[in-house]
Amino acid sequence: MMVASWDLQKAIYQHLRNDDAIKAELGTPARIYDDPPPGAVFPYLTLGETRASDWKGVDGGVEHELKLYVFSRYAGRREVKRILSAVYDALHETALTLPDHELVNLRFVFGDVFRRQDGETYQGVARFRAVTHEKEIS
Repeated sequence: MMVASWDLQKAIYQHLRNDDAIKAELGTPARIYDDPPPGAVFPYLTLGETRASDWKGVDGGVEHELKLYVFSRYAGRREVKRILSAVYDALHETALTLPDHELVNLRFVFGDVFRRQDGETYQGVARFRAVTHEKEIS
């Protein structure tokens, strides 16, 4: 199960790093982090929490919930919403190749935008649901 989760994270990361709309918003190379470095330039995107569970009734099937976070210091929500829109366009119902699993689907679940307690940073979150299945061995 965890192998599928790791392979899915790597595929999403690479797909986003290569997406032209994401690069237009987050620079080239796109500022996408698992753990942002100290002093990271805004705006940037981070790979957030993930959860994997058995896909009920399907041997080898796994349901994944994953979150992506956007951080911006732009005055207002506009920049975060543009980046979340680019993330949606890049990932919703896209086909990704995983080495040992098939991606059955990848779908957007919800997005949210809010101001952080520091009063100057806006944060957005996009949650996606993915389903993977072990590839058949021939």
